[in-house]
Amino acid sequence: MVKLADVVDKLNARVICGNGDVNREIHFGFASDLMSDVLTLDADNLLLITGLNNLQTIRTSEMSDISFILFVRDKKVSKEMKELACENNMTLLECSFSMFKACSVLGSIGLKPVY
Repeated sequence: MVKLADVVDKLNARVICGNGDVNREIHFGFASDLMSDVLTLDADNLLLITGLNNLQTIRTSEMSDISFILFVRDKKVSKEMKELACENNMTLLECSFSMFKACSVLGSIGLKPVY
């Protein structure tokens, strides 16, 4: 398990929504830009790592009970995405790392893959 605060620190990430969640623990990570793959997941306390920054990402995460989303490659969260995520008690992060580098760093601090 990894604390969200460690994710923010190690990736130099910006918390866009969900500032109160930094002490929560994340059990698993999953990286994808394909939301159809995200819909197949069945894991609790999961961090979705993606570069797909649109409303569909938020809606798919909501349907999959994903509360933590990290946007990589310096992708920016839109106002509409932030509003929808905050309504659904999600935590959104942005970082400038590539998906590969972000996953490497997260693995090195103990975040486990879904499979």
